Amino acid sequence: MTRLDMPYSITGYYPGVIGQIVELHAVYYHRHWGLDVSFEIQMARELASFIAGFEEKRDGVWVASNQDGLIGCIAIDGRDAKKEGARLRWFLIEAKRQGRGLGKRLIGLAIDHCRQAGYRQVCLWTFHGLDAARSIYEREGFSLACEQELPQWGRVIREQKFVLVL
Repeated sequence: MTRLDMPYSITGYYPGVIGQIVELHAVYYHRHWGLDVSFEIQMARELASFIAGFEEKRDGVWVASNQDGLIGCIAIDGRDAKKEGARLRWFLIEAKRQGRGLGKRLIGLAIDHCRQAGYRQVCLWTFHGLDAARSIYEREGFSLACEQELPQWGRVIREQKFVLVL
């Protein structure tokens, strides 16, 4: 077994996890996509707000970690579920651990939560080029609902909305 295949555990919130999730995203998206500090600031603000208003039956957060620390995460934000559907957010697997099934496991937990909560649909916002994640979304039944180009996070991205009807 290589260090990348080491056992991991999946938990919910724990002290320090907000900073770890933000760091994982900020470093990954800067290194691989050139996103600037505005991405990290927006993400930190929105994640902190989500955790501050977290309701266990409505929302969900799952964090995968091993002895090296945080290696993946995902959340379901149910605050606007009646209007827009539940929102899948902050899904990321550490780059060197992608392609090993962890993403599929986390997506499964999130969708199961949505079904148990009685949500009729789940949506997510992403951007063009994240092909590995898109592949997972489409295998789970998400379909592209809309896309548009816009200047955001220090570059122009093609923002995409995917929807899963439950």
